[in-house]
Amino acid sequence: MTIAHLFKTTSAVALALSCVVSTALAQDAPAPLPAPTGEVILTVSGNIANTNAEGALAFDAALFATLPQHSFTTSTIWTEGTATYTGVLLRDLLAAAGATGSTVTLTALNDYEISMPAADALEDGPLLANLSNDEPMSVRDKGPVWMIFPFDDVAAYRTEQTYSRSIWQLNRIEIKD
Repeated sequence: MTIAHLFKTTSAVALALSCVVSTALAQDAPAPLPAPTGEVILTVSGNIANTNAEGALAFDAALFATLPQHSFTTSTIWTEGTATYTGVLLRDLLAAAGATGSTVTLTALNDYEISMPAADALEDGPLLANLSNDEPMSVRDKGPVWMIFPFDDVAAYRTEQTYSRSIWQLNRIEIKD
């Protein structure tokens, strides 16, 4: 085997391997989201890989609805009776944004702000609900987005810490280290 033949073989293997790695990485990356065309209800910024607005990932209701939707029925300490809340799990939103930070800071329209570890974005909650009983949530009714937990289904969520994280009129999320 000549050095030229060895070089060609090595180059071909390296090229093939880089194509396989690039394809695998592309399959793991979430699909890019288009820019919103309606009124923005939620903006995600900070340590994110995916953007559709200047340095941020902005969602109108239609774009928000393209993410995986989840629902649960629960009562809360702020409302009467039970309601069915529908929206996007925080963990799914973080994945769609390509979030890499360890802290999630959530801010409401009135600048009320909470921070929590990104690791607390679990499969069974919290939910970023924008629908209550299949109706869009107005600002008057805790919208446009309310981070809510399945209080009736998971007793561990009935704590002061979780209640303080149940931020309504949510409109901004920042991912920080």
